[in-house]
Amino acid sequence: MTFSSDWLLDRIRLKRRLRIWQGIGILALCGVVLALAARFDMLSHGDHIARLWVEGIISDDVERDDLIAELARDDQVKAVIVRINSPGGTVVGGEALYKNLRALAAKKPVVAVMGEVAASAAYMTALASDHIVAREGTLTGSIGVLMQSANVKELMDKIGVKPVVIKSSPLKATPNPMEDLTPEAEKVTQNVIMDMYQMFLAMVVERRGLAIDKAKTLADGRIFTGRQAKTVGLIDDIGNEATAIRWLVEQKKLAKDLEIFDALYGEESFWQETQSRIFGSFFDKTLIPEGLRLDGLVSVWHP
Repeated sequence: MTFSSDWLLDRIRLKRRLRIWQGIGILALCGVVLALAARFDMLSHGDHIARLWVEGIISDDVERDDLIAELARDDQVKAVIVRINSPGGTVVGGEALYKNLRALAAKKPVVAVMGEVAASAAYMTALASDHIVAREGTLTGSIGVLMQSANVKELMDKIGVKPVVIKSSPLKATPNPMEDLTPEAEKVTQNVIMDMYQMFLAMVVERRGLAIDKAKTLADGRIFTGRQAKTVGLIDDIGNEATAIRWLVEQKKLAKDLEIFDALYGEESFWQETQSRIFGSFFDKTLIPEGLRLDGLVSVWHP
C-alpha cells in the first residue's frame, strides 16, 4: 500500500493539532485542580487572620457582603485585616461596607491598612475598623458627597439641536444636561447631598471620637496625607500590615504565629478570576472608564 506525500503531511498536521489540543486540555484540567485545591485548603486550614481586599471604585457588591458575613461566622478567622487602596465610590457601596464591617467587628477584631489612596467612601470603609493604619504618604480624607452633571443646552443650541423634555413634574429627572438647573431643583439636589453628608459626618464623629465642630472642619472635602491624618485624629497609626499585626498581638492578644490568608469571594473560581483580570482590565483601561459607570450619589476623590 502506497501513501502520497500530501496524505502523509496531512497526517502529521493532524497529529500536531491533536497534541496542541491535548496540551490545552491538560492545562485546563491543571487549572481546575489548582483552583479546587486552593479552595479546599482555604476551608481546611486552622486558626488564622483573614486579609480582605478593598480596591478600585467601591460600589454595592452582594458577593462581597456575603464574604464578610462568612468571615464573621468562621470561628477559625480570629481577626480580619482590611487592605484598602481606593479613591472611593458610591455612597451606597461605602455605606454597605461600613455596616457589614461594623457587624464583623462586633465578633472579632478588624484592622484597616491603607495603601496609596483611601479617600471618600474608602475612608468611610476604614472608619468601620477598630484600628486604622496608613503610610505617611497615603492620601486619605476627602470626606464628603457629590453629584455631578453637565449643562449642554448652549452647545446643542449652537449646533441646531433643540432637546424636548416631557416630564410629570418640574423636579423629575433633575439635574438634567438638557435644561438649565432651576433654583428649586438645585435646592432639592443640595438637600439630598447634605443628607448623605450628615450620615458620613456622624460616622466620623462616632468612630473617631471627635467633637462635631472639629469633625466639620476636617470633613470639608480636603484630602490629608497619612502624616496629617494621624495628627488630626483621622487614623491611629503610621505603618503597614506588620504594624496592624503587632497591634492585634499587643492589644487583642492574638497569637504571634497566626498565618494570614487572602479572603476570596466564596464562589470565585480560578477561571472567573483570570477572566476578570484579563477582560475586566481591558475594558476598564481602554473602553469605559470605571468612574463614568457610577450611578447615584458618589463619595470619591480624584485629582
